Amino acid sequence: MLYITQEDYNIILEHCKKSLPNEACGLVAGIRKNGNKFIKKVYLMTNIDFNSKHFSMAPEEQFAVVKDIRANGYLLLGNFHSHPHSPAMPSSEDIRLAYDKGMDYMILSLINIDKPVLNVFNINRENGNVLFVPWNIVII
Repeated sequence: MLYITQEDYNIILEHCKKSLPNEACGLVAGIRKNGNKFIKKVYLMTNIDFNSKHFSMAPEEQFAVVKDIRANGYLLLGNFHSHPHSPAMPSSEDIRLAYDKGMDYMILSLINIDKPVLNVFNINRENGNVLFVPWNIVII
């Protein structure tokens, strides 16, 4: 199970909305405990492709994030990106680019901006397996 606070969910949602019509992207870090993952920090990244159908993260931002994650004693748990015009399901490109099968891949669909849909996946690009990861908002 992946746990996220309402505040962090709102940060992701607002970043995705502000990035429209392009895809937004970011990274999430936190801790693992008893087989569960707890997001402790959200990193908003720049989609250097400025495109509505795919994204690339700025390498210098990625290096800064990894440094901050290490400094805080967290683990990189996964990434997120938005689908402005498609469902919250991995595209063939999302599957092809999923390099780490230990990561969670969060996809936020904004097809209906008033009712966004967030789904989380574990993706194994080597065999094409895509599994839903249950997630929940933590009330602190």
